[in-house]
Amino acid sequence: MPLRPLLLFILFSLFSNLIIIAQPLTSYVDMQNQLMVWDNGIERKIDFLPPTLIKTGRIAIPFLDNSRNFKIYFKGGATQVNIGFTNDFYTSDNLILYLNAQSLNVFDKGTITNLTKVCNEYYFGDSLVVFQDGIKNEFKAYYNGKVYPIENYLAAQSLDAIQVSDNIAAYNNYANQFRIFYQGNIIAQEEYLVNSFDVGRNIVAYVDANKEFKIMHKGKTFNAEKFPPNSYQSGDDLVAYVSSEGFLKIFYDDSIRNFGLMKADFLVGDNVVAFMDGNGFFKAFYKGDIIPLENYVPDNYVVQYNSIAYVNRAGVLRLFSKGEVYDVTTLMSSTDQSGAPSWELNYDVLKYNVGLKMYHVFYNGSEY
Repeated sequence: MPLRPLLLFILFSLFSNLIIIAQPLTSYVDMQNQLMVWDNGIERKIDFLPPTLIKTGRIAIPFLDNSRNFKIYFKGGATQVNIGFTNDFYTSDNLILYLNAQSLNVFDKGTITNLTKVCNEYYFGDSLVVFQDGIKNEFKAYYNGKVYPIENYLAAQSLDAIQVSDNIAAYNNYANQFRIFYQGNIIAQEEYLVNSFDVGRNIVAYVDANKEFKIMHKGKTFNAEKFPPNSYQSGDDLVAYVSSEGFLKIFYDDSIRNFGLMKADFLVGDNVVAFMDGNGFFKAFYKGDIIPLENYVPDNYVVQYNSIAYVNRAGVLRLFSKGEVYDVTTLMSSTDQSGAPSWELNYDVLKYNVGLKMYHVFYNGSEY
């Protein structure tokens, strides 16, 4: 094949794979009690009976079918993983973690890896699993298809403070040292026990031994405040916090912005922060921009990934997603006889009930 067509073919193949990986998903049980999946605009029947348990990830949907067989929907079809052995499972952006008795396994874009035959302790992020190998009595990390040692035997017995997020883990080890696992490496962040910490994609916020508030972002550490904040929460490449003086501040793009006195709680999704400003207005912070939503704070709202969903006082199901605000519908049904909620946000996919086991999906400005 000539060089130019070959390069175009390679680029097309890579782009196609990216589209598959990033596909939005949601699921529902239809009027015939069949399990349906909405996959990037296409509806697929994946089982003839409703599942006993189902969870939705960004690229895959694991579920226990009506006979409690464990199956995973991925790339257009459902595959049976085992028959009646799975007792627990979790899903995230890129991974599915499941337990068969004490055997811990991970499904990573079509590949299944057994992490350990005996596991009593594990922590799960979008692309990272930290687990205790009960055979060798040590903590390990699964990341990007590889298993890395985290702490030795003695540390494993005393490792009691750990958090795992998308691609990063932070913990106080047996020697009361604060360590960060990031991109396959262990960073010796602090030589002393820290007071508190929270992790997000590429980022760790923490209060150190001197009660100073620090933020580690992509390997670089910033001294954010000289006193511990009243509250703080990490997201994807951002940290929102209320300072000791009561000001809402957001660390983003390696700088800190002050949004004034905080009057109510804030909530961080992956890439978005929902908060009330000093005038009582409900707003979103998204990738450096502030977007006004309401002149009050809704009683109930959900924040996920790039989106915020809620029903406003006019009865409109409203969605903020990727910087845009959409009035989705006023024709939403209340909870039906099956007990399904009237609406549900899965990452950036909004599913809502329009009748008995009848659903519409709203994604990227389009209704399906």
